Amino acid sequence: MTTQIRAEAVIDLAAIEHNVRWLLQVARNSNPAAELMAVVKADAYGHGAVPVAEAARRAGALALGVATPGEGLALVAAGLEATADRPIVAWLWVPGQDIRPAIAAGVQLVVSSPLQLAAVLEAAGQAPGGRADLHLKIDTGLGRGGSTPADFPALVNDAARAQRRGRIRVVGLMSHLASADLPDDGSVTDQISAFRRACAVAEAAGLNPRWRHLANTPGTLAWPAATFDLVRCGIGMYGISPFEHEVPDLLPAMTLRAGVALVKRVPADHGVSYGLTYRTTQETTLALVPIGYADGIPRAAGARGQVLLGGTRRGIAGRIAMDQFVVDCGEDAVAVGDEVIIFGPGTSGEPTATEWADAAGTIAYEIVTRISVRVPRRYVGHPADDPVPIGGGMDEGST
Repeated sequence: MTTQIRAEAVIDLAAIEHNVRWLLQVARNSNPAAELMAVVKADAYGHGAVPVAEAARRAGALALGVATPGEGLALVAAGLEATADRPIVAWLWVPGQDIRPAIAAGVQLVVSSPLQLAAVLEAAGQAPGGRADLHLKIDTGLGRGGSTPADFPALVNDAARAQRRGRIRVVGLMSHLASADLPDDGSVTDQISAFRRACAVAEAAGLNPRWRHLANTPGTLAWPAATFDLVRCGIGMYGISPFEHEVPDLLPAMTLRAGVALVKRVPADHGVSYGLTYRTTQETTLALVPIGYADGIPRAAGARGQVLLGGTRRGIAGRIAMDQFVVDCGEDAVAVGDEVIIFGPGTSGEPTATEWADAAGTIAYEIVTRISVRVPRRYVGHPADDPVPIGGGMDEGST
């Protein structure tokens, strides 16, 4: 008997590689010397950090970007090297946490304040070689991380002094765009100008870092002037457009699917799911789909989200529960084990992650990132042309 899946996320690594190659080419159309950082934070936006990082490097990504030092250490532990020429960069950490393991492993940290710089200097003194590579970050207008323009010269001077003493090496200058996904937004040109001024401040202090990086995915695609030595591409690498319009050259990499767990006929005026907010209008067939908000399906999309079942798009009947939801199939023939595609590339008529985001009142970034660890990932498009199963579940298996 074939084992039926409860649910799985199928990740197309060939799509990841295509997207990385295409984004790198776009960047090099703006700056022939540009390199690409593949952003694999948050478990590669839910796609699986290690397989995605490996695929991104195969496709030409020079650097890997993560949020936390722990994420960087996990990549190193999985066998992904962190070197001066193939860096892993982590930009979100708190002074006072133990960053010594990350520095010892070669993970490059981003510094936004004198307090962070002091922490790196202390940790670097205990690391092999007694030196750490780091990136300095300036806030050019996003208002989150990064030194203010007023404080940046002092930070640069402190870093330059430490570099002259051989305690650190400043290998990067970075900032982050606030509104690159909005066409003709004046804040983007303001931020580009502010970043250029910051680079000049660093140069005047004697710093000549290898990488200057400002552009994210929308910056890479829509703002050529934002492409410096390195672009940091996250959402585009996973095939999702950062804009309100689709980008045809990007191939969505995740398909979320499940198998029908139960089929039953019910009479007219039969309530469905919590609160009985949905009632059948006639005798009908209900199909139970065993995946819910604990798996990452947004509860807010109940009654608005759609799935593909039996070649037909069908709406969610009633509220999405923690572990399951229901689809009203009318008079159509449905059987236990039938495939339900919740979202995917859209090439077979299934909804996309962007459509689910619209139904839930959020963004597609959140839809893919929130798919929980109890949904196993199955990898296709692998160089060996064999599926690579990752993860686990209660009773799942690959078909």
